Amino acid sequence: MPYDTLNYAVDDGIATLTLNRPKQLNALNGDLSRELGEAFDAAAADDAVRAILITGEGRGFSAGADIANPGDLPMDADGKIDLGAALEARYNPLIKTMRACPKPVIGAVNGIAAGVGCSIALNCDLTVAARSAQFLLAFVNIGLIPDGGATWFIPRTAGHQRAMGMALLGQKLPADTARDWGLVWDVVDDDALMDTARGLAERLANGPAISIRGIKQSIYAAEDNDLPTQLDMERDLQRGCGQTQDFMEGVAAFAQKRKPSFKGR
Repeated sequence: MPYDTLNYAVDDGIATLTLNRPKQLNALNGDLSRELGEAFDAAAADDAVRAILITGEGRGFSAGADIANPGDLPMDADGKIDLGAALEARYNPLIKTMRACPKPVIGAVNGIAAGVGCSIALNCDLTVAARSAQFLLAFVNIGLIPDGGATWFIPRTAGHQRAMGMALLGQKLPADTARDWGLVWDVVDDDALMDTARGLAERLANGPAISIRGIKQSIYAAEDNDLPTQLDMERDLQRGCGQTQDFMEGVAAFAQKRKPSFKGR
């Protein structure tokens, strides 16, 4: 499927989504947010895709929403910019689509990840950052609040004080600090970023798809469930996993001291 603002390629079970507005540091406008959502839907529905990798073309992952072009933003009945409508139509559906995706999503963050670009990066299941990468919630610097789920992701991951610091101070957070705070999985040298992220994607693409889907579902549900509810969910998901061919293959491979060959069944 051709896209104007996004490169989409599938190879060896991995769909690579590359934000492709490098002159704008991959800032999201209406077209890019729509195409990114469509690409996630396409990858989720494609049986040939077992993992999804998202990154940015050029010097940055994403500078956030493209506020340099206000003509691209929706207006209310009084002719005023309606950022709430932009969130409702563009970014909130994208964040929900990413979170609901049954396949593992790996983020490879090169350069800056700001605004909703930061939210997209932190919404990946596993995020690898280049050492030069930086994470920025600059909303307060222009009189806004963080969006794209940042006020939900970051307190749960890094804690109340760190979330407040990022949001209230609007300062760039170095990649190493983001890792120390638990916001990203790993930080690697810039020239190793794509190989590292691709390696994670390949490992997950060759893993037990039903198990991986259940892991995602249970870990994300745990953020809101109480313990009894979570135990019930684990029971139900484990019952299903235990009846898969992949489970039988995993047990056989363990007994035979060999690498398992999972088929996603």
